[in-house]
Amino acid sequence: MPSIELVNSDTHATVRMRAPDVGGPFMRIILSEFPAAAVACPLLLSKRADTGAFYIGALQGFRQGEQLTNALDDQPAFHPLEAVREGFFAVKDNIALDRTHERFASVDGGDSLFDCDGRPTQPLKAVQAALGRLIAGEGATEVFIAKLLSYGLVEPMDVSLNFDDGERLRLEGLYTVSLDALGDIDDLAALDLFRAGHMQCAYTMIMSLQHIPLMARRRNERLAAML
Repeated sequence: MPSIELVNSDTHATVRMRAPDVGGPFMRIILSEFPAAAVACPLLLSKRADTGAFYIGALQGFRQGEQLTNALDDQPAFHPLEAVREGFFAVKDNIALDRTHERFASVDGGDSLFDCDGRPTQPLKAVQAALGRLIAGEGATEVFIAKLLSYGLVEPMDVSLNFDDGERLRLEGLYTVSLDALGDIDDLAALDLFRAGHMQCAYTMIMSLQHIPLMARRRNERLAAML
């Protein structure tokens, strides 16, 4: 369990944090992130290990530490809010941090949380903004997922990939929106999804699957470059 401390300028005046990276290979996202995420990587559903509840995530790689998203000038085109807020948590109206998180491991570099006057620095403000957006968007995202489930639009996805180095990789525990089921819903359901803005989100998830073969190709290109 993380050791949570409420953030304040007295206790954490000397704490430094490294800049956020793009996070793990599959990061939770909310609906407001769809436009930026969908142009960079596949958007899929998975289930929480502790509750079994569905959530939506952005697939950024096939292995831990692997970044295969559509990139601009060798820089990731998408930075999930979850990655920006790593190491920090919302506790009611406050922000807390886990001092043991690797983001705070190095005291020789990184950014300060507060300036010399005890005011939040820009990096900490970015964390605050990310947490605020995640909290604000969580409810709408859960409603969208509930609508998908209520209309029977969620289906498991079987992804098997073969790479040039002989490795075979199978992605498990992932789900997507069924294009066939979406085409079979009745007019009332279609109108319900359309008016709520959920129809566009559903098709965005479906279209984003085109990134999977592109990511596999990028991985093969990197393997070839290492030979």
